[in-house]
This record gives sequence, C-alpha cells and structure tokens, in this order.
Amino acid sequence: MNLQKHTAIIKQEAKRLGFDFCGVSKAEFLEEEAPRLEAWLNSKKHGKMEYMENHFDKRLNPTLLVDGAKSVVSLLYNYYPEQTQITDSPKISKYAYGKDYHEIIKEKLKEFLNTLKEKIGDVNGRAFVDSAPVLDKAWAKKSGLGWIGKNANLINKQNGSFFFIAELIIDIDLEYDGAIQDYCGTCTKCIDACPTEAIVEPFIVDGSKCISYLTIELKDAIPTEFKNKMDNWAFGCDVCQDVCPWNRFSMPHHEKEFNNQTGLLNLSTNEWYELTEETFNKVFNQSAVKRTKYKGLKRNLEFIKVK
Repeated sequence: MNLQKHTAIIKQEAKRLGFDFCGVSKAEFLEEEAPRLEAWLNSKKHGKMEYMENHFDKRLNPTLLVDGAKSVVSLLYNYYPEQTQITDSPKISKYAYGKDYHEIIKEKLKEFLNTLKEKIGDVNGRAFVDSAPVLDKAWAKKSGLGWIGKNANLINKQNGSFFFIAELIIDIDLEYDGAIQDYCGTCTKCIDACPTEAIVEPFIVDGSKCISYLTIELKDAIPTEFKNKMDNWAFGCDVCQDVCPWNRFSMPHHEKEFNNQTGLLNLSTNEWYELTEETFNKVFNQSAVKRTKYKGLKRNLEFIKVK
C-alpha cells in the first residue's frame, strides 16, 4: 500500500509544480546504455567535451550518486514557445528565449524534495537538471515518458520533444513504470534535415558535428568545414526537432519565466550584428545564451554571416 500511496503523492506533487509528465523507474545499473556510451566515447563523438569521459560509472549507476538509491523519478517540463523569432534573423534555440531553465527547475525540485519529506517522512535524495553525470534521456525512457528518437532526443507521444528533463534520485521504493515502444517507424526526417549531417546513423549523433556543440560547447574556432552549413544558427539548433512529425503535437508552455521579456525575438539581422557587450548583458542577462559570453556569440555570428 505504501508503494502505491507514495507513488501517487509524487505524481500529484509533480503535477502541482507544473511538470507535464512524471515517470518512475528502479534505480539500478543501466545495462543497455553502458556499451553504447562506451562506443560513443571511444569513437570521439563527444568532440572536445572532455567532461563526458568523467564519472563513467556514475553516469550508469545512480546508487553511486545517492547512497541507498531505490528510485529515479523522471520529470518533463515543457518549453515550447508561443512566439518565435522574426524571420531571417540569426537564430537561437527555443529553450533559451526566456530565463535560464536551470534556476527555475532547480527551485521546483528543491520544493519537491522538501514536500516529499513532509508528506512521506524520511526521504533522502538529490535533484538533477542537466548538471551532473546523469543520463536523463535514458531514465526518462525507462520511466515510460517517451522513446529515444533517431535524433537521440526523447520524444513524448502526447507532446513531442520540446521538454527539459529533470530527475529526483531518492532512497524509497515506489511503483515503477515501464518503457514504451519506439514510434519513429521508417521516418528519417531528422537525419535528412540536419544541416551538418551530425546524425551519422539512426539514434547516433556525432556531437562534434552538431550545431549546438559548435555554437555553445566548442570554445575554439569553429572548423571551416562547417562554413555555410550552420543554417543561420547563432546559439544551439532546433532543426531535428522542428522537422519531427511528433512535434506537431507540441503545445505552448505555461511558464511565464520562459517568455522573452528583453525584445530578443524582435532583433533584426542588423541589430544582431551591431550588438555591443552592454546590450548583450541586458538582452541575455538571465538567458542560457550568456553561457557563450559576448565573445562566443560574436564568434558564432561572424561565422554564420553571409559574405
């Protein structure tokens, strides 16, 4: 009875906090993922993201992150925007339109854990949102929240893939959800549309070719082989999600903090290229775009500039 009751409390609390989907899986070694991750790293598809090589065991085993871990609670938080940028201006990923998601979701997870301690009792655990060695998509899949598409993104049957994924790894047993089937079928739209051919085969992305990697993670000069292949992306890339048929079910989010308040969506091409450091600090003050810093964004803009 406790398993059922505790699971119901968790799913109700997830809904109250604004998470769109919640699934639960047993905290155990990710046996299927281990050889895939190892092969991906060995073939250097992580580019210069050396941190991906660290904590290999922790990425696969949640009990190494949380003592006595029994359950992984996976959560999806919608960020699909109602409005997008004006046509033809340099583009940034939709997830970066508003306030940095890390801060918003971390606060919700903190409240989540505190509420569980109040309602259930002695619950210990940790909250994660894209900030630790956790294979979030693998856990979300295992928890029945979707399947991994050919673009290596988690796809939810009801609402597509424009979600942030977060987890609570906790030390209590719960009722576990099961994985669902893959609904990609024979579709290859994401593979065909990728401007830099980063999806090298179904379900495998060469991170070193991905526009998101090139414009955010890569700190060196962008290799010249990608000149005229960046599809006007200045920060991140949404192409493989935009073309996915399942994203016709995407609905606008309900998080006011994700709405742009700085005029970013209306910046013209000229305004992007005339951007000063002072304006950058104002426009991107609370955005994930600040991760590239002014210098990084200017590098990206110069690289994608049509000459």
